[in-house]
Amino acid sequence: MAYDVAVVGAGPNGLAAALTMARAGLSVRLLERNSTIGGAARTQELGYAGAIHDLGSAVHPMALLSPFFAEIGLAERVKFVLPKISFAHAMPAGQVGIGWRDLERTVQGLGHDGPGYRRLLEPVVKRMEETAELLLHPLLRRPRELEALAVFGLRAAQLMVPGLGTGELAAAMIAGCSAHAAGGGRGPSASGAGLFLAASAHAGGWPIPLGGSQVISDALAAMFVEAGGNIELNTEVTDRAEIPEKTVIFDSSPEALAKIAGSALPQKYLEILTRTRRGPGSCLVHYVLNAPVPWRNSDLAHAGTIHLGGTAGQIGRDERRIRTRVSAGPYAIVSQPSGFDSSRAPAGKHVLWAYTHVPNGYPGDMSETMNRQLEAVAPGFINTIEHVQTTTAPGLAVQNPNLVGGDISGGATDLRGMLARPVLSPDPWRTPAKGIYLASSSTPPGPAVHGMCGYLAAQSALRHEFGISL
Repeated sequence: MAYDVAVVGAGPNGLAAALTMARAGLSVRLLERNSTIGGAARTQELGYAGAIHDLGSAVHPMALLSPFFAEIGLAERVKFVLPKISFAHAMPAGQVGIGWRDLERTVQGLGHDGPGYRRLLEPVVKRMEETAELLLHPLLRRPRELEALAVFGLRAAQLMVPGLGTGELAAAMIAGCSAHAAGGGRGPSASGAGLFLAASAHAGGWPIPLGGSQVISDALAAMFVEAGGNIELNTEVTDRAEIPEKTVIFDSSPEALAKIAGSALPQKYLEILTRTRRGPGSCLVHYVLNAPVPWRNSDLAHAGTIHLGGTAGQIGRDERRIRTRVSAGPYAIVSQPSGFDSSRAPAGKHVLWAYTHVPNGYPGDMSETMNRQLEAVAPGFINTIEHVQTTTAPGLAVQNPNLVGGDISGGATDLRGMLARPVLSPDPWRTPAKGIYLASSSTPPGPAVHGMCGYLAAQSALRHEFGISL
């Protein structure tokens, strides 16, 4: 039986697209190749009974800022914990920058760096709702949030001038936020990403879902089923001809879309899809520990996210080099969810989630490097390790083919990559083929768990295929 719509891929964006179509009154089926839903927002045991790990994203700064999640009331379905320290930046030399959820407390802790940090971030924090509305939509549009745009643009431009307005520690903290977008970009996209992420830390915080990222995916799936949708697991789509529905939304990589629907797409568009500019890969290390992390700075035990790295300049240089070679002391992102959620590990145990960037497709295991990075800021850490499971960059792509070469961002996140995603268009989700849409993080507004790529793709499909405007 053919439905009104088929959605291929049950990651957060596929779930968002399917839910949006179903809420519009259409019959929708959602096809997922894996035996579980969630894509990069899944949580599973990994070889140690009772310890559950986030396979992709773990902390969700956009979860409480997403216009789509706000519209569907996700926060009423998912319980989030908000660490009082959103993020911290720990340097091997012993300096630690603490990004408290309270901006004023952060400023006070930064000493002489504090006033510059406040001047940079406070105007954005005060306009966070408008800024999120601005940035979680395509950049190629006429914005309504003009004041937020002016304020944000001015601060992002300021960040592009090294040392202007911030001291070394504050600059390193913001660089740690910028480096979430791998590749060490220097332009407006990298500056904007770092500014937005840092400001969100003080405008509500960086939430961690109780039970793991899977609960976000499960909540979206439950709402979809309640709206009449149907989910089909263990169903891999290899050819558009296998799907009888006239409207199909793909939560897939551009490369996969080219393979599946290539016969329906014009050659020029196919070439754009197959030549997607990829960012660096990532290597994830999942730990089970027999004790809490013995941080040298005890405040780090209260941080939901910890960035490991040096100065802003060192992070930038290492991240640019990582496109072609690994670093001996790379920037890394660490989260310790069991410190906030006892359901993540057996009694007396802890889970730690950590990742670092590597060249796209790099097959190496970075766990020993990660151990050294952690030992430098938490002496005795190695003695707490009870179990380690590493997912290399190619391993990430096996778990989730959307993560091509371990690229968790859906493609390059420089200005060009964010504007032409995958094409330069006011409606980039709509392909040249009738009824075929792309809804993954390879479309605007790009990476993170916010559902907006799927939501906006579904809105486009509703307008063009069904004459429905939301």
